[in-house]
Amino acid sequence: MPELVYLRAGKLVWRDGPAPLPAGPGDAVVRPFVAGRCDGDTLPLHRPVSRALQAGMALGLVDPIVGAICGRVPFRGPFAIGHECVAEVLDVGAGVRHIHPGQTVIVPWAVSCGTCPPCRRGLTSRCAATAGKGALAAYGFGPAAGTWGGMVADHIRVPFADHMLVPLPHDVPPLRAAAASDNLADAWRAVVPPLAERPGATVLVLGGGAKSIGLYAAGLAAAHGAATVHYLDDDPARRDTATSFGAEAAPLSRATRERYDIAVEATSRPHGLRRALTALAPGGVCTAVGYYLATGTRLPLMRMYANDSTLRLGVSHPRAVLPDLLAFLARTGFPAERVTSLLAAWDDAPGVYAAKTTKLVLHRERVTAG
Repeated sequence: MPELVYLRAGKLVWRDGPAPLPAGPGDAVVRPFVAGRCDGDTLPLHRPVSRALQAGMALGLVDPIVGAICGRVPFRGPFAIGHECVAEVLDVGAGVRHIHPGQTVIVPWAVSCGTCPPCRRGLTSRCAATAGKGALAAYGFGPAAGTWGGMVADHIRVPFADHMLVPLPHDVPPLRAAAASDNLADAWRAVVPPLAERPGATVLVLGGGAKSIGLYAAGLAAAHGAATVHYLDDDPARRDTATSFGAEAAPLSRATRERYDIAVEATSRPHGLRRALTALAPGGVCTAVGYYLATGTRLPLMRMYANDSTLRLGVSHPRAVLPDLLAFLARTGFPAERVTSLLAAWDDAPGVYAAKTTKLVLHRERVTAG
């Protein structure tokens, strides 16, 4: 069974692995036919970071949790990559009741059981039953996150299938939901719940690091009635996309003299994090969606204290929000596919997965009717 394997920065290949079978009565085997590249995958794809991160952890400059997630030598190949997909169900175990072959489903990036205390609280990517002693149980992160492989593969095994697999509504095009496994769901949690608490709020999105998440967040904020959405990014093409969603776009150098009810920090830089926090209006909330690897990231805590500010950051929990997100896509036709900057054939994955583009999506034909 071919799967896309990361070897080193800029180098990926197809490799054959054993075809998965349902290992238990609650398992399913699915065939991904649309796969999105997560913003986070570009960190090792575009620069050789493995040894630098290892040295940083040894010197106390990089938080050791990076090693728990990505291995003692973070992002060291070879490992199967990819953790966003839309898939068709091929086979299910005898205990699966609600998922059946032929269905089109979203597979969340993190493996979860749906019944443990964290899962019941919506923290599905911190599932107590699957992560064990590791930080995460996930597809596409290498052996430190389990033996699940990556989603750019001919087939993948999904445990807890009745919980894990979320059917795609028939009227939602699969390419529209290419990032629902992670990046689109991440943007959803950054703006939709805060807007529900603050109808008509003003929103600031600092983009350019978590490239697609920032764009999805700008679009979702506009679609959910934000009074103002300011999107700042130095990339003109992304600014054009944000404008097409209804945001006001400008370069990052634009001064943020206004104060915002909601901020989304997607630069993935400490300076961007501090800027987003200091741009908040009283009682505002900032969600940070990037990686902050250093052990000593500074925050304006006294300003936050005086301003009653809230900072939210952490891994996304797509399984908890997918029902609402997919229902929204079905109800509104929100064009999430507008963020896709490169749509490529599945077979071309080794050559295009490392492309320096905002959002890569791979696709191939289905093999089942559905």
